[in-house]
Amino acid sequence: MSSLNHARYGLDPRVLRSSLPDRPGVYLFMDRGGRVIYVGKAKSLRKRILSYFRGNSDADCKTRRMVQRAADLEVILTNTEQEAFILEGHLIKKHMPRYNIVLRDDKQYPCLCLDVREPFPRLAVVRKIKKDGALYFGPFSSANAVRSTKRFIDRVFKLRKCKGEILHKKNRPCINFQMNRCLAPCAHELSQDEYSEIVEQVRLFLEGRSRELIRKLERDMATAAQNLEFEKAAAIRDQIRAIEKTVERQHVVSRRMADQDVIGLAEKDGAWQVVILFVRKGYLTGTRNFLIKEPNGSPREVMEAFLKQYYGPEAFIPKEILISEPIRDLIPIATYLADLTGTRIAIQNPRRGEKRRLVGMAVANAENLLIGRAAAHQEDILAAARSVLRLTRTPRRIEGLDISNFHGGPAVGTVVSFVGGAPHRAGYRNFRIRQEGIIDDYGMMAEMVKRRLAKGALPDLFLVDGARDTWPRSNGSLKRN
Repeated sequence: MSSLNHARYGLDPRVLRSSLPDRPGVYLFMDRGGRVIYVGKAKSLRKRILSYFRGNSDADCKTRRMVQRAADLEVILTNTEQEAFILEGHLIKKHMPRYNIVLRDDKQYPCLCLDVREPFPRLAVVRKIKKDGALYFGPFSSANAVRSTKRFIDRVFKLRKCKGEILHKKNRPCINFQMNRCLAPCAHELSQDEYSEIVEQVRLFLEGRSRELIRKLERDMATAAQNLEFEKAAAIRDQIRAIEKTVERQHVVSRRMADQDVIGLAEKDGAWQVVILFVRKGYLTGTRNFLIKEPNGSPREVMEAFLKQYYGPEAFIPKEILISEPIRDLIPIATYLADLTGTRIAIQNPRRGEKRRLVGMAVANAENLLIGRAAAHQEDILAAARSVLRLTRTPRRIEGLDISNFHGGPAVGTVVSFVGGAPHRAGYRNFRIRQEGIIDDYGMMAEMVKRRLAKGALPDLFLVDGARDTWPRSNGSLKRN
């Protein structure tokens, strides 16, 4: 990135109108304490920043609050909009601004690396993808997933395990050879061509081209059998069977056999759930999910912020990204990602066909995760109630009782019911209080409790409305009715 020009402008619209450059760059709004509260990028800084001060009634509540709180403005010029994208993401992660949507889960998920530049490559687990000529496969959804895949490859293809780029010759192989998990090129004569053939098989498997790999192995098995190399043919047969079992467990979700990231978005009560489906060569190989808490965000804003912050120089970027919400900066983001990868990147918001079905699958997963999180939250609340009230068990069913008096009219008692932390409408009850004459809140409550108990099916917890100090006292102690 070229050298950057910094400038402070204040927030006087007249000064901004005459001095802001019509160039790409990044702008930072700061509060009175000098803290960065918002970071944005623009193709034209002048047009974008002035739009905040035009009294636009369509601006969302969060933007209006941000402008009201802002006390200063800093601008950083860049040569291109792509440079502005990179700088914006860096500054958001650095300052964690109050009014930006921030993707807080920035950990790099694991990948498998096969460095084909080495004469005898080994398979390694890495968390950063580099432009170094090696082959990278992933990302995998978890460390367990990548370790499971590596164990399978170690068992079936037997690549070397010893670390280091240079293969040092040894007098005898390690225990991996004795366990039939390594061909031990460090101790046995194995030509580079033979080893490269095995590396190519691993590559086909990790690229999702398992059917092509199986056909190739079947030809090798037939050749070995014709040459009376029955032990070799049996070993290849075992490889084929192991690969076929793995393929059976994979799910084909696309007939196009393409590499795709499918991103679905769902929202509930200000929580945004993002789910990415990793589709490699038509097979669903894994998922990732992120929870973003942004009560005042919009679907387009959340999706755009996610794309900018998730895909960076060290991320694996497929040639096709499908998203469930349209975004404003689609072309600039696609151009930015193309510059990172050196190839064309298509970002699409499909409306029909197979791609729309894939996006719908991602959205359904996001919605399901939100439901699960809500249920887990309710469980946490119930567990907290048990702890605070010192109950012997978790109160799954809770009922609340209250009395209402309407300006001297007949009193009414009400029971509300909750099951598993959610309202249970079938358990709601209204009781017309039969007591007449002087108003006796405790007597009316006693009547309602008695009538409710007569209905049977007691809850785990009764909550009775009324302050502690309103209960009658006798000899300085609480007397409960």
